[in-house]
Amino acid sequence: MEAVIRTWTLAELGQRLGAEVSGSADLRIIRPVPAGDDDPGGITFAESDKYLAMVESSTVGAVIVPPGWALSKPALFHPHPREAFAMVLALFRRPLALSEGPSPQAAIDPSAEVDPSASIGPMAYIGPRARIGAKSRIHPHAYIGEGCQIGADCEIYPHVVLLQDVVVGDRVVVHAGAVVGADGFGFVWDGQRRVKVPQVGRVILEDDVEVGANTCIDRATCGDTVIRRGSKLDNLIQIAHNCEVGEHTVIAALTGVSGSVRIGDRVTMGGQVAVADHVSIASDAILAGRTGVMGSIETQGEYFGTPATPAREALRLLALQRKLPELLARIKALEEELARRDD
Repeated sequence: MEAVIRTWTLAELGQRLGAEVSGSADLRIIRPVPAGDDDPGGITFAESDKYLAMVESSTVGAVIVPPGWALSKPALFHPHPREAFAMVLALFRRPLALSEGPSPQAAIDPSAEVDPSASIGPMAYIGPRARIGAKSRIHPHAYIGEGCQIGADCEIYPHVVLLQDVVVGDRVVVHAGAVVGADGFGFVWDGQRRVKVPQVGRVILEDDVEVGANTCIDRATCGDTVIRRGSKLDNLIQIAHNCEVGEHTVIAALTGVSGSVRIGDRVTMGGQVAVADHVSIASDAILAGRTGVMGSIETQGEYFGTPATPAREALRLLALQRKLPELLARIKALEEELARRDD
C-alpha cells in the first residue's frame, strides 16, 4: 500500500476517465468534493444548471460536466458526469491498512483453512473448521466462528461477527459491527413462561453481497436465511430468521424484516420499512420509506404507507387526510344547519 495519498493532475484524470480536458491540464487535484465546496484542490461534478451555479460561485479547482457546457473553471467534459465522478472516487479510495498473510496476533484454530493469499488482522479470531478464501481480508477484531466459510476477495471489516456456520460467497463486503448468524427470535409460551426455540440453521450470503455497518442477519431456526447475489444492505438493518432476500435487491437503513419473509429480485426498499412475518414481496417492487408491509405484495410497482398501498392511491389518501379538519368542520356546520331547519 502506498505510504502517501495519491494525487492526480487534471490531464491524468482526463486520460483515466476518457474525458476531454479544458483549462489547466497540470492542475493538481487533491480530493473529490461536493458541489459548492470552496476547495482549490478539489474536483466535483455538475449535471444541472442549479449545480453548475453552485460550482461557479465556489473556489473549487475543477468540475466534470457534459460536453459543450460553457463555464469559467478548468473542466473535464464527459457524457456521464455522475459515472465519471464515481470513477474519480474510486481512484481516491484508500483501503484500510492490513498486512498480507495472518498476523501473529490473530487467533487461528489449527483446524481452520486459510488461503496463503488471505490477510488476517491482529486480534481477529478464526474458529474451528472455518475456511478463508483467496485474497480475502479479515480485519482486526473480526470473529469468524466455527464452520464459517468465506470465499475469495471478501472484505470483513473490524468487529464483524460471523457467529457459526455462515456461508459467504466471493467478493462479499461486511462492514464494521455487523452480526451475521446470531440466533433468530424464537420463543414459545408453555403456559407459564416463554421457552426458547433452538436456532440451528445457517446464513448464506451469496456472491457480491454487501452488508452495512451494525446490520444483523439472524440464523435460520432450521434451514437457511439467504441473501441472494448482488444484494446490498445498508446500515442498521434487521433481517430475521429464515428470510430470503432476492438477487440485486437494495434495502436502506433502519428497515426491519420479520421472520420467514420472501423478498423478490431487484426490490428497492427505503429507510425504516417494516415487514410483517411470513409475507412475500414481488420482484421489482419499490417500497417508499416508512412503508409498513402487513400482507404480501404480489405485483411489482411503487408502494407507500401502512399498510402498504400503491403509491398513487396512498398519496391521494394522504392528501385527503390533510383535508379532514376542514371536512369535519363543514359536516358539523351542515348538521347544525339541518338541526335549525328541523326546529
